[in-house]
Order: sequence, then C-alpha cells, then structure tokens
Amino acid sequence: MSPPGRPKGEYRRAQPEGTPVSAQTVFVVDDDDAYRDSIVELVASVGLRAECFASAQQFLDAFDPQRGGCLVLDVRMAHMSGIALQARLKEMAATLPIVFVSGHGDIEMAVKAVKDGAVDFVQKPYREQQLLDAINEALRLDAETRRGAAPAPKAQASAIPDARLARLSAREREVLALALQGLPSKEIARRLGLSYRTIEHHRSRLLDKLGAASVTELLRIFPAPGRVEAAPKPPA
Repeated sequence: MSPPGRPKGEYRRAQPEGTPVSAQTVFVVDDDDAYRDSIVELVASVGLRAECFASAQQFLDAFDPQRGGCLVLDVRMAHMSGIALQARLKEMAATLPIVFVSGHGDIEMAVKAVKDGAVDFVQKPYREQQLLDAINEALRLDAETRRGAAPAPKAQASAIPDARLARLSAREREVLALALQGLPSKEIARRLGLSYRTIEHHRSRLLDKLGAASVTELLRIFPAPGRVEAAPKPPA
C-alpha cells in the first residue's frame, strides 16, 4: 500500500484561536518512510511545523511535554505499537492530542483508541483533507488545553440527528450497537445468529442511512451505544 501522491488544489487549515501556529508542532511517528515523508509534506504544505520519528521510542526519547501540538501516530510498528505509545503517554499524564493512522481496518482497535482519548482514527490510504481536518481538530484541542480552558465540543456538521437514526431497522440498531462496542462482523454474526454476509449488508445499509463513511466515523458521534437505544424507534 503506497501513500497518496501530492494532489493539486487547496487545503483547509484552521489556526487555533489564541495560539500562534509557530507555537505548535505536528509530531509524526510512523515506521514507514514513504508514509512518514508524505504526511510531513502534507502538513508543511499548509504552513504547519512538523517533526518526524521512525519509532515510538525515538519519539519518547525526544518528548517534551511543554511543547504544544499534536501527534499523528501509526498503529502497527515494530517494538512498540502506537496503542502502546498512547498508553505510555497516558501514564505520563501527557495531554498531547493523538490522531491515529492505520492501514488495518481494525474496528476493535479504533474503538479502544477513541475511548482512550484519541481525536480520530484515519485509515490508510487516507484522504488528505480528512487527515488535515483531524490534525486541525487536534491542534484546536491542544490550544484550549494549554490556555486552561475546557475544550469546547467540536461543531459536528456531520452530527446525526435522531430523525436519521430512527430510519434504522431494529436489526440495524442491534448491529450498530454491537459494532460501536468494537465487535468485528464475524463476532456480531455469531451473537445474532446470522451469516457474516448478512451482517456486512446491514452495516453497509446503516452507514448509508446515517451518512457516515465508516463505523470509525460513528464513534465520534456515538461514544456509547446508549444513544442508539434511546433514540426514537422507526414507526411500526
């Protein structure tokens, strides 16, 4: 899997209010040279400072909690994984926001990462504006944390109203609730007594109805399955 090429066009970059861009750095940790260089180039193309590291330990050796910014972190790396680095930073009470990137569509891993505080979980090959949007959000959170303000909730243009959630069938709600717990389709199929293909069909339909690209995207809207259960049911 190769990184995306350098596309033409403009990118959106949001400068966190009250924090100069020069005061923040995007730290990129990925053991894939091509992807690491691609992300650094993308970040630099919108005027942000970037520093790159080939391993989690290399980043830890240079880590300074006084430096603001965010961490763009690969999940699967030799010696120490991105998930392990997230846990280590949590033990250190570090507040640096994390955006995960991964070439593996592991929903259970994405659920764990987001529940442990990751800003986003972006799959490779990523859409470049999607990654920049996640980085912008991480920098905003970092700026607010360092100003001592409680982070404001993200304005979610893609937030799903209950009316749209109500379009889901009872079975699609069951599949959604289990997927949000991090269960893969095979396990959902086993629990519900259905075939893997049927579960994949339900997942595809519910994502289409909710206007979401992936279950990972829904994690930011449904941090717990409770809202799925509490939303209005479709008319009988």
